[in-house]
Amino acid sequence: MAAITAKETRRSERRGHGINHKSESCKYTSIEQALGDALAAYSVTWLTIHADGAVHRFDTADKAKGNRNGWYVCPSLEIAVYGFWHTGEQHTITTGGKADPAAAAEARLAAQRAREQRETERRAQQAKTAEQARHWWATAGAADPTHPYLAKKRLASHGLRQREAMLLVPLFYEGELVNIERIYPDGAKKALFGGRAKGVAGLVGKLAGAERVLIAEGWATAAALFEAMGLPVVVARNADNLEAVARRLRQRLPDDVTITIAADDDRFTKGNPGATKARLAALAIGAKVLMPTFCAGCQRCTDFADVALCRQERGL
Repeated sequence: MAAITAKETRRSERRGHGINHKSESCKYTSIEQALGDALAAYSVTWLTIHADGAVHRFDTADKAKGNRNGWYVCPSLEIAVYGFWHTGEQHTITTGGKADPAAAAEARLAAQRAREQRETERRAQQAKTAEQARHWWATAGAADPTHPYLAKKRLASHGLRQREAMLLVPLFYEGELVNIERIYPDGAKKALFGGRAKGVAGLVGKLAGAERVLIAEGWATAAALFEAMGLPVVVARNADNLEAVARRLRQRLPDDVTITIAADDDRFTKGNPGATKARLAALAIGAKVLMPTFCAGCQRCTDFADVALCRQERGL
């Protein structure tokens, strides 16, 4: 592992993406000082470093409090490994000079231990959240048809349940309820903390016996499409999840069932992530993309739910 000065590393590697294994090296009197200086480049300045060989998690400065996306481990008093789960970064730093082969091996083992520990924690939290989701769903009542969100969108509840002021959208993975998306009266949406996210999906309508199935991002868009077309609509929650949901659905459904990706048209957002991600999802499973059609001169609507509401307001 080549030695690189801390200054050079920060300039070239700060906020990098993807897994890398750069070795950062500079003359330090202790590994705590070396690691503290390296983390300061990421605005992490509040930690008390423990060179005890254990994996430690910490909040990163670019995410909300409690994110615990950062980690470090000091397998010896001469070497430390740290990284950030949300960017995939991984770095090794020593107290000075080149890291010898034994230290490099220690670093690799420490990084592997960190990954294994994170995976164990992640699975445990997902199981805990799934249990909470099932409890909430079992004890919730039917959604109030006059709930502010439903009233604003002019949509029926389509089987949603309600807990206090929150509408509950059940999210499934491999047929099991694993998470819940909460929809608040003001339209804010949030899944339960720590639950599985990738590949989870909701559903408006029934898949059994369907010849054609749609996949959409949000629940409101799915409900609007179901009311307009009478087809079951799978809810992917967001554009980034479209491909994962599409792949799993294609594996689950018979080959003669047509799947169509109903895209959001984020035409006012750079890169139009709704349309872009929808096309990628469609390409992954050989599906077609359905795009919303807006009224002439419309500068507001971006998805099928917007279009349905706009047409109702205009009496179309």
